[in-house]
Amino acid sequence: MQLNTDYSRRVVILPDDVSWSASPEPGVDRRRLERDGDEVARATSIVRYAPGSKFAAHVHGGGEEFLVLEGVFEDENGAYPVGTYVRHPVGSQHSPFSTAGTTIFVKLRQFDPLDQTLLRVRTTEAAFEPGADPGLSVLPLHVYGDERVSLLRFAPGTRAKAHGHPRGEELLVLEGMLSDEHGNYPAGTWIRSPAGSQHHPYSDSGCLLYSKVGHLPPA
Repeated sequence: MQLNTDYSRRVVILPDDVSWSASPEPGVDRRRLERDGDEVARATSIVRYAPGSKFAAHVHGGGEEFLVLEGVFEDENGAYPVGTYVRHPVGSQHSPFSTAGTTIFVKLRQFDPLDQTLLRVRTTEAAFEPGADPGLSVLPLHVYGDERVSLLRFAPGTRAKAHGHPRGEELLVLEGMLSDEHGNYPAGTWIRSPAGSQHHPYSDSGCLLYSKVGHLPPA
């Protein structure tokens, strides 16, 4: 399967644009955002575990990155409540499950093989830093080469400066409403902007975003 694999194009997926589809494991469903491959694939998805569901033990051939959106995600290494950001490096493995149910945003097989950082951050307990614009605050999560992963918080009425993304930008709106000159993006919206793109983001009501920049192929 190839889905949104043209990284030269801007992609916007609103919360109701993609329906849930079943995974090979009972009780585990997903909304596919991008995918290059079949069941083992470079992929970005929203994955939902029903209470008591589990996924078979597997190895992360290209690494795994996820953010817990709802509930508590679990594996043999521990429990990850809502807001937990996790990176499992290339070659790691686990047997995930959820006792009470959970929803996660997950990216698979997208790591540089030399990036062997194992990371678990409870973002709800971490302190944000002042950002580059008034009303903008940042929680840095991971840096490797040109790649930067962070959470961004826009206070109500925040207007960020117009800026470009030489190596692209990926956003997931976690709370509130993000806007720019191209449109309005409610919670649950996924946006991937190509290398060389630019925009002028703002939020009238305030919002919280997952952000990844510097990771897409150059223009």
